[in-house]
Amino acid sequence: MYTTFFISLIAAAILTCAGSWWIDKLYSNNSELTFPQNISNRARLRRPILFFALSAFIFKILSSTTAPENFFLTAAIFLLMLMTFTDFEQYMIFDVMTLPFAIIGAIYSWQMHLNFLDQIIAALIGGGAFLLLAIISKGALGGGDIKLIAALGLWFGCEKLLSLVLIGAIAGGLAAILLLIINKKNRTSYFAYGPYFTLAAIYFLLLK
Repeated sequence: MYTTFFISLIAAAILTCAGSWWIDKLYSNNSELTFPQNISNRARLRRPILFFALSAFIFKILSSTTAPENFFLTAAIFLLMLMTFTDFEQYMIFDVMTLPFAIIGAIYSWQMHLNFLDQIIAALIGGGAFLLLAIISKGALGGGDIKLIAALGLWFGCEKLLSLVLIGAIAGGLAAILLLIINKKNRTSYFAYGPYFTLAAIYFLLLK
């Protein structure tokens, strides 16, 4: 138990430093940030939250799974946490995070002998449905959200993806209503839905 705890802390510290460095590098090379003049302020809590969250998640994974599953789940949750922060901070989900997340999901499905056809169908239907919603809503959903849902399909398959999307949509809707009530947002403000899907995905991954 103590060994697992210390391994979790060390892994979380390394991943926090590497992940935060990666995010900062992506920000410095991107000219389309939503808040380019406010990067430091919006990221001020990133490192401590990322460290403590990863410590808890990795400890849970190491305590309940064995190799190679624990490697896949740790990598997935690490990337999901980074996408959560970039979407909260700058309303962006980067392809260089979504793509490896999708690839790892496909390899995980094959390695764990899951129904790979179901995962592919979930990715196509989920991504297609969100693309349609993005068109209907005239940009309320971004391309990053569409690719995220498609990638999540490769991890969860149709049934779990539907549950995940419902939970994320409800949580995001409630958060949006709260922000409207306290005047942090108005009806024309952009709202980041991605984090609610990534956090729901982390919840489902920890249940494995």
